[in-house]
Amino acid sequence: MMNRKKLCLVLAVVFILNIAAIVLVGGADAASYKKGSTGSMVTKIQTTLKNQGFYNGAVDGVYGSGTEAAVRAYQQKYGLSVDGKVGKQTLQTMGISDNSTQGSNSGDLALLARLISAEARGEPYNGQVAVGAVVLNRIEHPSFPNTLSGVIYQSGAFTCIVDGQFDEPVSESAYRAARDAMNGVDPCGGAIYYFNPATATNKWIWSRPLIVVIGKHRFCS
Repeated sequence: MMNRKKLCLVLAVVFILNIAAIVLVGGADAASYKKGSTGSMVTKIQTTLKNQGFYNGAVDGVYGSGTEAAVRAYQQKYGLSVDGKVGKQTLQTMGISDNSTQGSNSGDLALLARLISAEARGEPYNGQVAVGAVVLNRIEHPSFPNTLSGVIYQSGAFTCIVDGQFDEPVSESAYRAARDAMNGVDPCGGAIYYFNPATATNKWIWSRPLIVVIGKHRFCS
């Protein structure tokens, strides 16, 4: 009788563990989009990939071979696990929110996105990321405040703070650019300054060593 009770107990434990494993796997699949997936989230993924030049197919909400190949190329560029599936980490890097990433567009991310939108509206996407990277590079530089808000609100640092542009609606691409910058993407090569030569009035800024030109901005050390 005792052995039978022990056997029943073991079987019950095994059953519970199997159920737990199924729940965990199901939860992971729920937050993952892969070949064969369809719907509005796939449309968002395709749109993001298309806007960044990774995808040339139809934005139809169907996760086919073309979308999978584009996701692999995106993951490879941004140092993600290259599996062709869009899970939580890839979604976050793309700046796309689902149930697992709600609330991510808050705090520092939202503040940086607002700065990028105001300073780099109309610039190419990598130029927007570069502006965000400059802000983050300043945080690490001894000549600037060591917080995001401190850098952005530093007196005289950004004209958008005083000319009203900072209060304009924030573009969707600015959120993606802010996320990329915060994930370590730096198209400006470590720059701590940038300026538009067509509108710059400060002669000193021209003395800064040029690193790269992206769009209308010169990025300097």
